[in-house]
Amino acid sequence: QGQLVESGGGLAQPGGSLILSCACSGDVFSVYKMGWYRQAPGKKRELVASITVSTHHGDREYADAVQGRFTISRDQEKNMVYLQMNNLRSEDTADYWCKAWSAVEWGTRRDLGDLTGQGTQVTVSS
Repeated sequence: QGQLVESGGGLAQPGGSLILSCACSGDVFSVYKMGWYRQAPGKKRELVASITVSTHHGDREYADAVQGRFTISRDQEKNMVYLQMNNLRSEDTADYWCKAWSAVEWGTRRDLGDLTGQGTQVTVSS
């Protein structure tokens, strides 16, 4: 119960752009926050960006490495988030995972806990 569906990613040239999207499955009523992690070969997983979904003001957080280049946005009604990645660099090459914090199930309002997507690969190369 409770899944995340990711799309986007792929290959981009340095300086190019990509957009990732992440949607909660239909049985998810609400989530507190959603965001993206990434992990490059030989490096630790890091939180790239996150945004609160259930609050009026979407509080955003970004890793220093992507500040000013990546923008996370949300669709509260659909429990979706988007990660617009601009001015991509080779060091952005990684596997990216979507995460949703504190998901709640439709109908039962059961706590589904945190959800993690399957992941999508981003490669930045000329």
